[in-house]
Order: sequence, then structure tokens, then C-alpha cells
Amino acid sequence: MPQDRLSTTFAALADPTRRAILARLTAGETSVTELAEPFAMSLPAISKHLKVLERAGLIARGREAQWRPCRLEAEPLKDATQWLERYRAYWERSFDRLDRYLQRVQAQAADGKTKSRVSAARKDSAKRRKQ
Repeated sequence: MPQDRLSTTFAALADPTRRAILARLTAGETSVTELAEPFAMSLPAISKHLKVLERAGLIARGREAQWRPCRLEAEPLKDATQWLERYRAYWERSFDRLDRYLQRVQAQAADGKTKSRVSAARKDSAKRRKQ
């Protein structure tokens, strides 16, 4: 996926209203009027959001007589997910390394506490013998 298209996808997804519109479209094809119902905004404002989503290739709009159905186009989402997947894998490897490091530190700390306890017990035992 070219970087420009990826940028367009992420720019479209940056707005919570547009993400909510996409979420509604996962249920299937819907008219603009039905999409606008839950939002406290005018139809022209919803249309602007739909144009952004359409330019990003995230939705397709049809025309059937007076009905303008909108449907989800998942390909740009798949491409964005693939791009993000590389970074998820990077972070998982980083967290795995951090986890191993913390386990070593905890093991060393536990080993140090055991050695301190043994040392303290020996000192106590030596004191008792002297008494």
C-alpha cells in the first residue's frame, strides 16, 4: 500500500464520528439518513464525513432511485492493519525482552535476600555461641 493511501486511511480514521460510522456499516449496507440518526449533526455534516471516508476508500456509496446506500470497503483497513502488525510484533519482542530482564533482576534480588538471610543467621549463631 503506498504511503499516501495509508496516510489517507489513518487521517480518515482519526475522527471519532467517522470511526462510529464505519462501526455502524459493519452491520451491512445502510442509507445516509440511517447513518446520520445517532449523531447530533446535520445531514450535510454527515455527508462531509462520508466524503472523507469515500476518498480514503473506506466506504462505497451507491445510488438506487432515491436511496443512497453506503457500504464498508475493508481493503484499506486490512492494509492499515498489516502496517500496524509490524509494530505490534516489534513491541511484543520488546516486552518479551523486558520481561526476561525483569525476571533476571527478580531472581538476583531473591538470591541476594537468601544470601543476606543466611549471612544474618550465621551472625546470630556466632553471637549465641560467644554468649
